[in-house]
Amino acid sequence: MTSSPELAAALEAAEAAARVIRECYGRNLAVRQKEDRTPVTDADLRAELAIRELLEARLPGYGFFGEETGREGGDDALWLVDPIDGTKAFVREYPMFSTQIALWRSGALQLGVSSAPLYGELAWAERGQGAWLNGRRLAVSQVASIENAALSTGNLRSLAAGPGWARLGGVVRRLDRIRGYGDFLHYHLLAAGKIDAVIESDVSILDIAAVATIVEEAGGRFTALDGAALGQGTTSVLATNGALHEPLLAALG
Repeated sequence: MTSSPELAAALEAAEAAARVIRECYGRNLAVRQKEDRTPVTDADLRAELAIRELLEARLPGYGFFGEETGREGGDDALWLVDPIDGTKAFVREYPMFSTQIALWRSGALQLGVSSAPLYGELAWAERGQGAWLNGRRLAVSQVASIENAALSTGNLRSLAAGPGWARLGGVVRRLDRIRGYGDFLHYHLLAAGKIDAVIESDVSILDIAAVATIVEEAGGRFTALDGAALGQGTTSVLATNGALHEPLLAALG
């Protein structure tokens, strides 16, 4: 495939972050708590600065919204970046974490890069160009019934505290298989057709922007749990192969 200058820069930035992450991984870095009680390490900040420096050099004038350094600019084009999505996994030294880089332009997501350097997966997508994982084109499954579906869940704390928990229980009883792969992995699996749906809550746009683009370009559908279109304030996810989206919305509604 032929990539745009933006996608080429995002892939290069993801590799710059991967170099920082590989250097820091397993080195027992000090962990601090942010105001929202989530952990952060020097690796998070160093990886984000590496991404930011490269993107600003390649494409000056674009806005930047990073998990660690905040937001600057972006009235039209805005990079959305989580340098280590899954810092708890990084700290405890298991490879279920990733770097997420997406571009929001003219009110919509345009591209996404999801890089998991210790897990060995690099996924990316650009609007109209399909989705790719380690150089292979991705396509979602064709499973069309809840009874035949494999579903993965993540971050269900807020759902467990509300009426949606009982409705999810009704869906679980109907599923063929349920697991909690979490973070980047269940979105990679969904886009590759290896599972069929993902339900997640307690997320930010920085966690999901890149993987949303990847899932959609693989033929899937990605909304909030109530079916609302993805926006910068989205905090929950229903992501599916497309065929299952309306049946799951109906069962969860």
